[in-house]
Amino acid sequence: MAGIHITDIESAINYWRARTPSPDGLSLPAPTAALAAVYAQMVYHRESEADEASMPAQAYAAWLTWYASTPDTPCIAICSTSQGDDLCKGCGRTFEEVQKWIDMEPTQKRATWRRISAEGTAWRFNKYAERATSSG
Repeated sequence: MAGIHITDIESAINYWRARTPSPDGLSLPAPTAALAAVYAQMVYHRESEADEASMPAQAYAAWLTWYASTPDTPCIAICSTSQGDDLCKGCGRTFEEVQKWIDMEPTQKRATWRRISAEGTAWRFNKYAERATSSG
């Protein structure tokens, strides 16, 4: 089972901060507070991933809501795995990731997104970046 990376927790916190700002500048709405508690524990313990299975239900639900707001697939409709490449030139996913994408859990998909974003070699990130932006 893949973990939830700290950068995804940060993104989810920022999503919720924008969606439901603090009413008084001091207190945090419930989804933000739940995610912030997980984030604080991760920082304290110097962990880069939170265990999905042991994450508090409210924090996990808040993360899933943020996740639903992100693009589902890195595909830009230029698939070289269909032509025999082990790694797609268009999106950067492996052949197996392309084949199993629909059945992957959100944490697995986010791990793939982190890897291909960090590598930044796929056409999605350079040659056809504008196509990726318009298609999600």
